[in-house]
Amino acid sequence: MSMRKLILLIVLAIIYSSCVPKKDLVYFQGEREVKDSIYRLQNEPYRLQVNDMLYIDMKSSDPKLTDLFKNTTTQAGQNFQASRESLYFTTYSVDRHGNIQIPYIGDMNVLGYTEREVRDKIQKEFETYFINSQDIFLTVKLAGIRFTVIGEVTSPGTIVAFQNELNIVEAIANAGDIPMTGNRKNVTVYRKEIDGTKKFTVDMTDINTFDAENFFIKPNDIVYVEPLKQKSWGTGTTGVQTLTTILSVLSILTTTILLIEYL
Repeated sequence: MSMRKLILLIVLAIIYSSCVPKKDLVYFQGEREVKDSIYRLQNEPYRLQVNDMLYIDMKSSDPKLTDLFKNTTTQAGQNFQASRESLYFTTYSVDRHGNIQIPYIGDMNVLGYTEREVRDKIQKEFETYFINSQDIFLTVKLAGIRFTVIGEVTSPGTIVAFQNELNIVEAIANAGDIPMTGNRKNVTVYRKEIDGTKKFTVDMTDINTFDAENFFIKPNDIVYVEPLKQKSWGTGTTGVQTLTTILSVLSILTTTILLIEYL
């Protein structure tokens, strides 16, 4: 085999191995599997953790009661344009001991409680302080879903989504989508729970991702998109990019050889 043919085979091999195939780029491929039974994707409600931010609002026919309880939290709830920074100062933040401070009640431990359990707990405390506690309507909910997306995405960072639930597709979309150099088949979700940190892997190219138990993102989740091996090689992700890189290298080598021979 001549040297020219050998070089051509090496170039073609590099181009083939460095290109990202279409099946690794297309989302939600295949056919959905038929489930024998209907089940909920999120059968367990979220339980509060340290640093979570709670929006708590009280309404009553007696304005005196609401005035006693009202603080800047209520105002934040009325402003849908509230920034993440303002929420830090205007909502009830769960401290490192798992407590929140409620006017006229004091510290209340909410670590590991659901939103509904916190509401019932506050309602019970109100029965001690207010005669007409049954006239009070309480709203307790998370002040947005805070999550972090890192790795091979367009805009990595920590994001707060002001909605009741968020799935993995929306989380990645909020981070600007996965570029061609990101591994859509291996998206990892790290979730800190009361009993420790759990790790889930999501294949974004599989249509059955919509039926996965970990399809929905929970507060404080970390989503990591690993880069494809083609990125570490630095030759490019398409045939044109790879060919351009190879031609540039060959041009430099040829110039160097000619200069050496000339000298």
